[in-house]
Amino acid sequence: MPLQPVTRRSVPDEVFDQVLAGVVDGELEAGEALPSERRLAEVLGVSRPAVREALQRMAQTRLLDVRHGGATTVRDFRRYAGLDLLPRLLVRSGVLDASVARSILEARLVIGPGVAALAAQRGGPALVAPLTEVVDALAAADGPDADVARQIHALAYWDLVVDAADSITFRLMFNSLRTAYEPAIEALAPVMAEEVGQVGAYRVLTAAIGEGDPDTARAAAERVLRPATTSLLTALTTLEETP
Repeated sequence: MPLQPVTRRSVPDEVFDQVLAGVVDGELEAGEALPSERRLAEVLGVSRPAVREALQRMAQTRLLDVRHGGATTVRDFRRYAGLDLLPRLLVRSGVLDASVARSILEARLVIGPGVAALAAQRGGPALVAPLTEVVDALAAADGPDADVARQIHALAYWDLVVDAADSITFRLMFNSLRTAYEPAIEALAPVMAEEVGQVGAYRVLTAAIGEGDPDTARAAAERVLRPATTSLLTALTTLEETP
């Protein structure tokens, strides 16, 4: 792994980022033993306590197996990592990983309708006013940045829906997916325009949630999410096939 000397003052963070990048990018393979703390400190030009803190943080993410008195080995992130790793996996060395992007889109299409159905069961009429307010803002978005503004409103809409679903698991999943998605909002604007421009579909979904109708809410959510998902999956397939 080509480690680089640390030059910034946030030393443990910098060490953490370098080791994490090595694990995610495959430069540090599962089962591989890391150099000793002393050796890492020498290569990185930092103190051993800084290295120790960074490795402890890596261990907390379950990406390293730290054994006192023994070797610190790399774990397979595919088996041990959590959703908080998604943003790091989505863009590696400044390049979009198409397979990770596809998995996020597929998960969104599968999970979104289920979350909407739960929101209809648990949220009901109290959600109509806040959801309608967001849809009205989405409909009113105008100007050269309208597509980006609509995406932001759509995220706010789903934030309310996820809250109403009252599921900590879905909430944490949404947080991770949003963190991976937000940095790419401007780049995704042309492809997402079809989805976030479906004001009528959002209104149908809002009505279904307000009426406590989970089946209609599920169908309406799929109607909202599927167009952009299909377009993006097609674009990703083209990207992968391009030499």
